[in-house]
Amino acid sequence: MSRVIADHLPPSQVRAAAFDTRWRGLHPGQVRDYLGRVADELERLHRELITATTETERIRRALIQWQARHSSRRCGPTTSDNRRPR
Repeated sequence: MSRVIADHLPPSQVRAAAFDTRWRGLHPGQVRDYLGRVADELERLHRELITATTETERIRRALIQWQARHSSRRCGPTTSDNRRPR
């Protein structure tokens, strides 16, 4: 699960970003506020990704279990017209 997020930009790195100042540059307070909003959005998206990944894995395991339980029915005896008996 954490390997999914490992390659992404962490919110803490966005919050800690520093930029060189230039004459007539951007307003530092506005830049910090915006980066804070971006970091908050990254945190939200990371939480959603973890939730979706966890749910996908749960569904995948359930499908494998279902397939294992029902695989014997597919291989069972058939009638002369290739239908399974009821």
